[in-house]
Amino acid sequence: MTPDNGADGKPNRPPAGLFSRKGRLRWVARRVIMAGVLFVAVLFGGFLWFANSVTSLKAPDGVKADAIVVLTGGYLRIEQALGLLRDGAGQRLLISGAHPSTTPNQIRKVTQASLDLFACCVDIGYDAIDTIGNANEINRWIHDHGYRSVLVVTNNYHMLRSLHELRRADPVTEFIPYPVVNSDLTRKAWFAEPDVLRTMLAEYGKVVLATVRDWIGIERGTGLRTEAATKTAAKPEP
Repeated sequence: MTPDNGADGKPNRPPAGLFSRKGRLRWVARRVIMAGVLFVAVLFGGFLWFANSVTSLKAPDGVKADAIVVLTGGYLRIEQALGLLRDGAGQRLLISGAHPSTTPNQIRKVTQASLDLFACCVDIGYDAIDTIGNANEINRWIHDHGYRSVLVVTNNYHMLRSLHELRRADPVTEFIPYPVVNSDLTRKAWFAEPDVLRTMLAEYGKVVLATVRDWIGIERGTGLRTEAATKTAAKPEP
């Protein structure tokens, strides 16, 4: 049988189907797979950068600033901040994000801080409910007092996101990180410990979401309690 040739003398071929080697569907599938692999590689590389940044954080020696802020929620954060205040690293301390039902006297007793230190130089913020709220509460306090440099005390894994939110809320003030390091992650295989790995992954995910949110321009909430919510939370349970 003589093949059906085209005008150029070459045999005519049927058009490529969707599932053929050169079909449209396979072309799209290859691009999607490549994009997925690239996305995973970027996320993984970002996590390695985040983990290296966290494990490399160290508390600076002999550092001083106009004031000190501590974000509640982690082990030994407040004790560390009070120690810095006592040593003269800052003029005044803000404890940001305390629960409205917590009194200054309760915090003082738990931390075994002196009454005179609390009476003269410690403020407590009750409005913040998350890290964004911490940033807004701290920003308000900084500008009420006219500070220009502030020591930021929080756990090392929480520091990068805290600084991100603080600098977004207040790009003028100099924020100096003072990480609380509960264990030296540079000397242990932390990635083999499920609790540590889970914490690092969760915090990295929050950093990624915060960065994407700002890139896209999504409006963020204030992260602050309303006055009515603060009063309600401050009431003791019956």
